[in-house]
This record gives sequence, structure tokens and C-alpha cells, in this order.
Amino acid sequence: MLTETMTAAEVLKMYRDDVNKLAGYLDWLESKSGKTVSSVYSGDGLAEHSVAFPVYEGTLMSFIKDVDKTVFIDRNYRYVYTRNRLKNHEDELRFIDNATILQMDQLAGIMSNYVIGGRTRGRMWSEGMDAGIFYHIVKKSKELVDFWTNAEVATK
Repeated sequence: MLTETMTAAEVLKMYRDDVNKLAGYLDWLESKSGKTVSSVYSGDGLAEHSVAFPVYEGTLMSFIKDVDKTVFIDRNYRYVYTRNRLKNHEDELRFIDNATILQMDQLAGIMSNYVIGGRTRGRMWSEGMDAGIFYHIVKKSKELVDFWTNAEVATK
């Protein structure tokens, strides 16, 4: 849904609960951003007879499952990349840092790229952690929701 056509109050109502749920992971995301959160399982001669597969930290898997149940999942996430000409991690991080409350759907698109992409390309979840994408999206979303929640309270 295009949040640019909504009011800040409508966006806040739509995202607040999910942002607050994901904010519980902020400390963990901050401590693990840029660090390895997966390893390759190769026990009992697996490498000789099969394809190795990644094993992720349990907290990362919990985070991914929680994101999957939120409004941050957008199956049309590719449009965010073409519309905003996002080509690499630097572009994504710059966009995240400059986002407003009316661009929450676009933050969701970037998050979806990594969460949905990680279902078929195992490297995507690790990449989202290594580049700090997950941390920056949750942090920025929390900042926006807190700011607009306080603004909403102040106007009442």
C-alpha cells in the first residue's frame, strides 16, 4: 500500500504495533550488525556427498519469523528499488536514513527484499545483517513512530 497517499496518523496506526514488536530486537540487531550470524553446516562428511547449507543464529530466525507476520512484508518490493534507483547497500542505507513517516512502505519494501529473498537465496539474511540493513530499518521505523506518537499526543 502506498503510504505516500496516506496521512501521518494513518501510517502511524498501520505500522505502530509491528514496529514496536520488532523494536524488541534493536539491541540484538545493533550488537550483531556487521558480524557473522550464520555458519555452514558440514558435519559427518556432508561436503563430500551433498550441498552444504547455512545454519543461522536462533535470534535471527525469530526476527525473520516475526517480520514475516508484519506489514513490513510486501511482495511488490522490487518496485521500491526501481522507483528509488537503489542499486547497492550504500543507496539503501542513504534512503533509510532520509526516510519519512510517509515512506514506511518503502522501508518495508527494502526489508522485504532481504526477508523474502532469503527464503530462496540463503545469503540474503546474512547480507541484511552484515550491511546493517535490518538494524537501520528497525531503528529508523522506531524513531519515526516515536516522533509521530509524541506529536500526536502533544496535539491532543
